Amino acid sequence: MHIDTLKSVALDALEELKARDIAQLDVAGLTDVADIMLIASGTSTRHVAALAQNVVERAKAAGLAPRGVEGGDNADWVLVDLSDVIVHIMLPEARALYDLERLWADLPSDTGLRELSETDEQASMS
Repeated sequence: MHIDTLKSVALDALEELKARDIAQLDVAGLTDVADIMLIASGTSTRHVAALAQNVVERAKAAGLAPRGVEGGDNADWVLVDLSDVIVHIMLPEARALYDLERLWADLPSDTGLRELSETDEQASMS
């Protein structure tokens, strides 16, 4: 499934059940695990679980079986792995504590890592 379509399915599922503060992170240059991370807040553990379940159901209806779901009905953070798109649904307190947006923004890009390693290789060859 095309990444934009997958992202739209997940966003629609989150918006349908009134997820709050939805953020999209392009992490393609930072990790091989996924290309997009969606982060959203729920108002209670029940809301977080319902949002995650809706993402799973909408993905299945679109023909994609999620790779996995971590967290549960009473969790303050549920992760839905849709392969190229990973969805984090959290209570506001957990979201503030883990601050995934800042964590991923602070990582060096893949390009920067490659440039550094190439510079190191050139220096060692001299």
